[in-house]
Amino acid sequence: MIKLLKHIYFYFYSIYKKIRFFFSVNWIKTLYFNFKMLPFRQAKKLPFYFYGSIKFSSLKGSVKISAPIKRGMIGFGQQYEMNTRSKGIAELYLRGRMEFNGFAQFGKDNFIYIKEEAKCVFGNMASIGTSGKLICTNSIVLGNYARFGSECQIIDTNFHKLIDVETKEAFRLSSPIEIGNYNFVSTRVTVLSKTKTPDYCTIASNSLCNKDYIELGNNILIGGVPAKLLKTDITRDWEGEKDRMDKHLIV
Repeated sequence: MIKLLKHIYFYFYSIYKKIRFFFSVNWIKTLYFNFKMLPFRQAKKLPFYFYGSIKFSSLKGSVKISAPIKRGMIGFGQQYEMNTRSKGIAELYLRGRMEFNGFAQFGKDNFIYIKEEAKCVFGNMASIGTSGKLICTNSIVLGNYARFGSECQIIDTNFHKLIDVETKEAFRLSSPIEIGNYNFVSTRVTVLSKTKTPDYCTIASNSLCNKDYIELGNNILIGGVPAKLLKTDITRDWEGEKDRMDKHLIV
């Protein structure tokens, strides 16, 4: 009798979860984005899912998926973190080019800005957590499993022209950003232009990254303002977490 009751409970609970998931998707924005930005043969599979409220400030750019197309493989406003509430302020400005090399997750209330002629590439299972900000005016590349925590900023521009007051030489307004594979970026990290990180790099909370860290080698922990080497021979347990990540992050 108890076994039967458990079976009935899990049956109805699974139905409840499916219904709740269905209503969590913003189907109007999901359908609009997919069929506007992708070829019909890809759009009909709905690889992009939008959850909750989001403003499309501009969709004059382009999108490319360089991977087998799966339904819901790229989620904006996706619920995969501890917090469950959204402010409803997510915004996407796309006039450049977005490329995806597989699955990707964007948390709630993200601001994504990609300027004309700029290019932003997301590796497989790259992510930006809740209240993240990405501003791409030149080039930003996130490697496979480059995972950013909540309230992070990735900005490849100084916004305003800066000059040397003695030589009158103008500093470069923007420079590319390259984040390596299997990077674990904690909360409230700011990544600025010229930043390059190696594979298997961990970045501590509240850090500021603004230079090339490749020469420090793989499996490192960096942190501080500006970030510097804190520890070597350290990495997130990617293999140990892979099954759990695939189960909870892939729709």
